[in-house]
Amino acid sequence: MKYIFLGLICFVFFGCKEENKAKDLSADDIINESIKVSGGEKFKNSVIRFNFRDKFYVARRSNGNATYIRIFAEGKDSIFDLMSSNNFERSVNSSSVRLSDSLKILYSASVNSVHYFSVLPFGLNDKAVNKELLEEESINNENYYKIKVTFDEEGGGEDFEDVFVYWVNKKNFKVDYLAYSYNEDDDIGIRFRSSYNERYLEGIRIVDYNNYKSEEKIDLFDLGKAFEDEQLKLLSKIELENVEVELIE
Repeated sequence: MKYIFLGLICFVFFGCKEENKAKDLSADDIINESIKVSGGEKFKNSVIRFNFRDKFYVARRSNGNATYIRIFAEGKDSIFDLMSSNNFERSVNSSSVRLSDSLKILYSASVNSVHYFSVLPFGLNDKAVNKELLEEESINNENYYKIKVTFDEEGGGEDFEDVFVYWVNKKNFKVDYLAYSYNEDDDIGIRFRSSYNERYLEGIRIVDYNNYKSEEKIDLFDLGKAFEDEQLKLLSKIELENVEVELIE
């Protein structure tokens, strides 16, 4: 009986200790673990190629530098966009095109958005990113850490005012859902994405998304509950095709 009693004490004590340890995780801790299980350091020196809708994309990341490419046809013209950390260039039929600053900003945001979503949660440790741990939430009988992400104006890009929410699975630290608010050309809205078709290429996690919208006014932070209650409407699918990953030594 004495040993059973001691065993119960140890179980309760260490069980509570583990529970408290889990509760003590910060938003940074959770995102760090999520990046780790999604590919971690492999992202930093890699080339990722894929087709998205009618365009071909290439992202090359090496030693802290990133170059993003987008290639597509527009009528009879072949468009080649090249974006680096401080520049954007466009070529049409292999001839360089001079762009206004406003067009550079517009095209850069379009190219960056696709590459940004393709490797999430990688990128959420950038200097301009602010993370806040919200109250945990359950969606479809799975428990999630819920993290709000905002951006500093300096270094936060053209859409620095956007707000994101990430639902990180408490069991495996993978991002299963995300939502965001946006304000573009006087169009204010919210989107909710549910991941599917998970695959690992060279140790890097790639997923597709079902992209939902709400036809009613729902708060950004309530979209998880709205999704569970089937209050959202499927708007589109975010599918990356012909994905290739090459790790750089």
